[in-house]
Amino acid sequence: MDYVSFLTSNWYLIILAAVIAYLLGSINTAVIVTKIVAGKDIRKMGSGNAGFTNVLRTVGKVPAIFTIACDFLKAVTAVLIGSLLFALIPADNVILSNEYMAVGKYIAGVCCILGHSYPVYFHFKGGKGVVTAAALILIVDWRVFLLMLGTFIIVFIATKTISIASLSAAALYGFYTLAISLTYDYFSGAGYSLTYVIFSTVAAFLIGAFVIVKHKENIKRIIRGEEKKITAKK
Repeated sequence: MDYVSFLTSNWYLIILAAVIAYLLGSINTAVIVTKIVAGKDIRKMGSGNAGFTNVLRTVGKVPAIFTIACDFLKAVTAVLIGSLLFALIPADNVILSNEYMAVGKYIAGVCCILGHSYPVYFHFKGGKGVVTAAALILIVDWRVFLLMLGTFIIVFIATKTISIASLSAAALYGFYTLAISLTYDYFSGAGYSLTYVIFSTVAAFLIGAFVIVKHKENIKRIIRGEEKKITAKK
């Protein structure tokens, strides 16, 4: 598949999927929940991050669970909308249609992550995109998701630090995607194109890099030995 001509000829679907996903992503649950429960702005509490971990530490377990669930579901919704929109594009076979839908998933997922991190409703100051990225990975390829989840759990058990676990998984995302897509989608004879393998791998590396960059303050604290292990406000 020629991705350049494919993307240029379907620009209207790209814009539609991107806008819908970004607006969904901009619904930052951490900000909303903390305002309702504590009457405060989560971005002025704790680490200042509008995400699950900061809510857990500063507001409590129940608001944190609600936050992670809603952030995950909004990303799943955005990715599925992107998939459905790109499913409307005529394809010669099922595999090609799946490739089209995967492109829609990545576009919507990336824009949802951007919305979560830079929400238009909250002055473009949001979270780090870990949960929304996880939802994208699950819907795009559950095999890669299981590898990412396994990495996160192992590192978290070893360090008791969510940021280190998140960074470890983000750093390996592109490599996991390349390994799975090459092995099971291309070399196995499943019919997926090498272009798709390259596209999905590049997208994975970019998403992983974005999550890592958003953790720059955490990385500084990790280097200084000041990063806090996970604790929750009761």
